[in-house]
Amino acid sequence: MGFATLSLKGRALRLLAQREHSRAELATKLARHVQEGDDLNAVLDDLQAKDFISAQRVADSVVNRRAARLGTQRLVQELRGKGLDDALVRATAERLRATELERAQAVWRQRFGAPGETPQERARQMRFMAARGFAGDIVRRVVRGDGSGNDDGD
Repeated sequence: MGFATLSLKGRALRLLAQREHSRAELATKLARHVQEGDDLNAVLDDLQAKDFISAQRVADSVVNRRAARLGTQRLVQELRGKGLDDALVRATAERLRATELERAQAVWRQRFGAPGETPQERARQMRFMAARGFAGDIVRRVVRGDGSGNDDGD
């Protein structure tokens, strides 16, 4: 074609324009494009110094995109998979736990709408909610109806 190949920095900026990426994600995606004379760490250091790469923004982005559908456990797994710092992941998890019951109720209402009539149906609903990453006690409260929206908290 007539297009020149992108530099590592160009590829990184293209990826960052699509969505927030952690340093580890960028390193993985760009590693296959490193050519002789390229310094991947220097490119990543430069982007991080200019605040193009931000672990906090990555965590916020994942939470904003996925929290309405997933439980805290799944979101923590996703954040760790992105190579984020454990302290940041723990802080984000604490923030998410405060809203987990409400998020679980919303997911359950959207998917099922009514409690299961049989123990098998309730078990199926619990498996679905657990697969979404909601904590076991939250799943039980939601499926059994113990945590209705009028709950004043425990």
